[in-house]
Amino acid sequence: MPRNFKEELMFTGMMAGMMVIVMEAYNIAIASGVNSGFVLDVLKGYPLALIVAAILDLALVGPIVKGVFFKFIFKPEWEETPIKIALWISCLMILGMVTLMSLFGIIVTFGLENISFGIYVHAWIFNLIVALPLQLIIVGPISRMGLNKIQSSGSNSNEV
Repeated sequence: MPRNFKEELMFTGMMAGMMVIVMEAYNIAIASGVNSGFVLDVLKGYPLALIVAAILDLALVGPIVKGVFFKFIFKPEWEETPIKIALWISCLMILGMVTLMSLFGIIVTFGLENISFGIYVHAWIFNLIVALPLQLIIVGPISRMGLNKIQSSGSNSNEV
């Protein structure tokens, strides 16, 4: 886990960067198919989606998830097996981020006035199906490995 704000920013950048690009490509492929403009469509939407995801992660979902986890779920003996902590937090983060980023995607795609409960539930389920294994199997381990390299490099001080 990140030990300071600088590490938190780097970790969030890695995590959000990978999750957003894959999830955006997935959602565009579902909505429009993979055609000649697919890559350009993904790249056009990526900066805004990344900014929104990073802000939601750092300012809303992350603090709420960590607060709920450490207050209601965490068991002190898990400190001996940090992977349990990482998996719990990852799963809770995915639930929060899929909930909010699905709404963001619907607004960007269909407009605020065209949101319906059915569209939202469909998007939420389809996003969760991809985001959860993507996070647990690919993005989470890569991001934690990157964070471990940052932390062990010694070039990262405890200053913010």
